[in-house]
Parts: sequence; C-alpha cells; structure tokens
Amino acid sequence: MYHILKQLFSFLYPLFKTWGWNNTIASYTSLIINIVLLCFLSYLVYYVFRQILVGLMIFIARKTKTQFDDLLVSNKTAKYIARLILVLFVYKSIPIILERYEYWDGVFEKLIGIYILILVLWIIRTVFNALRDYLKQKPRYSDKPIDSFIQVIMIVLWLVGITILVSQLFNIDFKNMFTTLGAVSALIILIFRDIILGFVASVQVAVNDMIRIGDWITIDKFGADGDVIEINLTTVKIRNFDNTTTTIPTYSLSSDSFQNWRGMLKSNGRRIKRHLLIKTNSIRFLNEAELADLKKIQLISDYITTREAEINKYNTDRGIDKSLPINGRNITNLGLFRKYIIQYLRNHPAINQDMVLMCRQLQSTSEGVPLEIYTFVTDKRWENYEYVMSDIFDHVISAVPYFDLEIFELPSKNSFLNHKY
Repeated sequence: MYHILKQLFSFLYPLFKTWGWNNTIASYTSLIINIVLLCFLSYLVYYVFRQILVGLMIFIARKTKTQFDDLLVSNKTAKYIARLILVLFVYKSIPIILERYEYWDGVFEKLIGIYILILVLWIIRTVFNALRDYLKQKPRYSDKPIDSFIQVIMIVLWLVGITILVSQLFNIDFKNMFTTLGAVSALIILIFRDIILGFVASVQVAVNDMIRIGDWITIDKFGADGDVIEINLTTVKIRNFDNTTTTIPTYSLSSDSFQNWRGMLKSNGRRIKRHLLIKTNSIRFLNEAELADLKKIQLISDYITTREAEINKYNTDRGIDKSLPINGRNITNLGLFRKYIIQYLRNHPAINQDMVLMCRQLQSTSEGVPLEIYTFVTDKRWENYEYVMSDIFDHVISAVPYFDLEIFELPSKNSFLNHKY
C-alpha cells in the first residue's frame, strides 16, 4: 500500500519540473494539490469503510441471538473503527506528501499519532460500554456496580495512553516517564483521591454485597431515602420517594452508616412497630360486673372466663381477702386490652402469623405508659402496608374507651375553653 500511495502522491512534482517550473512553485503547487487529493481520498475511504463496517455489523447483529453485537452497533463502534482506518490512511500518506518538509512531517506525524491513540482508546471505551449494557441485562449482574469497574479500567487505560502520548510528544523515554510518575505519586494520589477512595469502596460494595442497583436505602446524613439507580466510581445516585435525586460519594458507603431495606423486601413480612401512650391514671383493676360486661367482646370472651376462673381459684385456695382489690391476683383493664390487641392481630388476614407478633408495654414516661404493637404485615408494598397499619390503629384507638382507658394527648385550645371551673 505504501508504494501505491507513493506513486499516487509523488508524480506531480516531477511533472511540474518537466514543464519548466522552478522548485518552489512546483513544490507548493504539488503540495496543495496533494492535500486536496488526500482530503478527497480520505473522505472516500472513510465513507466506504463506514458503510461496509456498519452494514456488516448490523447484518451480524440481526442474524445472531446475542444482544452484545446489537449494543456494539448502538454504541457506534463500527463508526469509530472506520474513522481509525481513515486516520491510518492519512498517517501513511502524510510522510509522502511532506517528503520535502521534514519539520512539518514530524509535527503532523506526532499529531496524527496522538489522534490514533485517542481513537484506539475511544474504540475500547465503546466496547466496554457495550459490555456494561450487556451485563446489566443479565439478572446475575444487573444489580452489581459494573459502572465502577468499567470506569477503573478506562482510567488505567487513559493514564497509560496519556503517559505514552507525553513520552512521544516530548521524546521522553517510557521508563523515565514511569520513574517520574513514581516520584510525583503523592501528588497523583492527592489529585485522584476521590477516584481511589471510590474504587476501594466499589470493591468493598461488590465483594460484601452491601448495596445493589434497585435497593431501597436510607442515609440520614445526606437526607437520602429511596432506590439506588446508579453506582459508579465516584458517585451513587438515589431516587428519593419524592422523585428528587440525591447524589452521594461512593466512598461514603464504606465510611458512613446507612440502612439497606433489601432484607425486609426479601423477608416474609414488613414490620409494624408503633405505640400508643396510655394515661397512667386510667389503668386500674376490673370488678366482676365490668368483667361480665367485657365478656360481650367476642375476641376475649373465652379468655376472660378462663382467666377469671384461674384467678378466683388461686385467691380462694390461699384465703385471700378480696375486700380490697389490690389483694391477690386481679385482671387489669390494660392487661385485658393487651390481650384483646393480640387476639385482634391473630385474626387479622394481613398479618403474618408465622413471624413475631406481640403487644408489649414499654418503660413508663412522663406522658404515660407506651403500649407497643410489634408485628409483621405480609404485603410489603408501601401503599398497602400503610393502609393495613392505619386500619389496625384505627381499630385499636377506637377500642380504647371500651376498656375504660384513655390515650394521652397534649391539651388543645378547645380543652381549656370547654373546661368548667
């Protein structure tokens, strides 16, 4: 090919000399004509190879079942390969055209060499982008931080490429170049601090399976609460539930604490952990008449009968004086209310009966006695979960007065206006 190009671009100067032109005019005229001819041939080469390569790649993509070649087409890999062929054609032609201009020959040779290096790296980038998109379609890799690994590989390649570029541009020995880079490694670490930390964090995230794309995470420090939509080398993007996007540094995943809700989504239930504050002065023992009235509540009717018989037998066997309710064993309205809540949850169709289910009393506070419901809803979807939880507490709050209990709440303006002194 070199000989063909040499014959194509070298015949003008001798031709002009035979016509009696002087050296300068013949040289510059042949140079201008050769440049125009080179531009035309370059466009022709680029057009032909682009049509052939793109058409061939599209044809192969349609015939094969794999999606990888389709992604190569969408990432325009063939287009950049055609452009590389064009630049190689120019690179071979320039020494012939500038044969009499040694200085400019060296300059253009270096510039084109740099462009070839950039194009090669760009082609590699399109291939890796296609590989990234291909792996994201696979269920096994769809939730992995593939972007981070691709970025690390490309950064390494770009660093090597820039090193080669500088060494060629300034005629520096490749070994000396790396020796110099080693000497300024501290400066490099300072400049690429976030990238290095992000890479380490990405490896930790992938190896320890800390976070995946699609996970619901909460990071209070950054005000993030939503689904992870992207993990790359330097940042993690989270789409919050209010449809805003929070971007956090990747290395913060390994340096700061965060809450990942994946375990809950994979489990058999979503937890309800909420309490009511019962006024302390409304808690008391129940007498027989009140117990008889509460037996009308079907969920605890059998429990009251059984429990009342056990307590009466206990007190009778021990000769306990029941003239005062505090003596012996008794049933309290709060204890009975707790049992009612448990029975209500046991009969609720949305509660997972195979997981923890309890109604417990927490440490008393200045605002009353916290009565906490701790159970799990089978439907983990947010809207349905909130509906079930609201439905449960609507019922429980409405049931409080039947046990002669009161819920604590701060007084409002109307409380004082309606009060009779």
